[in-house]
Amino acid sequence: MTASRKGRGKSFFHELKKSRTLLLMLLPAAVTIFIFAYLPMGGMILAFKNFNYKDGIWGSPWTKGIFDNFKFFFLSGKAFSVTANTFLYNLSFIAVNTFFAVLFAVILSEAGNKYFKKLTQSAIFLPYFVSWVIVGTIAYNLLNYENGVVNGILGMLGLEPVNIYANGPAWRIIIVLFNAWKSVGYSMVVYLAAVTGVDMQLHESAKIDGANIFQRVRHVTFPAILPTVVTMVLLDVSKIFRGNLDLFYQLVGKNGALYDSTDVIDTFVFRSLLETSDIGMAASAGFYQSILCFVTIMLVNGIVKRVQSDYALF
Repeated sequence: MTASRKGRGKSFFHELKKSRTLLLMLLPAAVTIFIFAYLPMGGMILAFKNFNYKDGIWGSPWTKGIFDNFKFFFLSGKAFSVTANTFLYNLSFIAVNTFFAVLFAVILSEAGNKYFKKLTQSAIFLPYFVSWVIVGTIAYNLLNYENGVVNGILGMLGLEPVNIYANGPAWRIIIVLFNAWKSVGYSMVVYLAAVTGVDMQLHESAKIDGANIFQRVRHVTFPAILPTVVTMVLLDVSKIFRGNLDLFYQLVGKNGALYDSTDVIDTFVFRSLLETSDIGMAASAGFYQSILCFVTIMLVNGIVKRVQSDYALF
């Protein structure tokens, strides 16, 4: 037993020395992830403390009841609605973005004109670099009641203007569309790389067998990129209970008429934090989100593992 442990230890240090160049290249990324992803986890202790700036994180007293900081969120009457909104919006984002990203990747991979291909790819990818502040301004200039582009077109057609900023249900679609416009380009690049990596001999064989372009996409391209699609979806599912604060806050702002339809956990907590400055409450909401995300990714990954273990994350 002792000899076996010594052998494993010797093998470990041998591999460490052998791969030292690769490990040194990996070190900056590992340190960055540790500082910005793992160290902040210690802040979750604030969910169970009455934080004050004088005593700091570790010196602040514990709450009398273990769930005292969670009471504000659940007793507000908004816990279920904002949790449901967060889940449903992210589910829509995953479905719509994945569909369009795969669709555009396949279309561009089949495009013959390289100039059209590069121009289209750049046009789809460009919105990813536009900040949500700019996107919010674009949305306002398109949709505002008084002089928005949409109402201007309706006026030219002899139709009555529509107050979109007072129509909550409409924003469920508007938010999904704006998110797709901004985010699809990034995902498309990943899927385009996967499509490009498909063995061309498979396509040539399918052509010889008489398969048209749609049959080749269905039976050759899509099965080849399916592992990439599943992996990307699983990564998105891991954040399904986390709302994009920039997206919702910049598009909706402080418009109370839209809160019931657009409020997610992050925007609700952000507004509450501005009003109460209760850091413990904000930390408890973040802890609540983390638990939901953890449970969701474990369940979904478990299902994928049972159906096709090679596609699972772990």
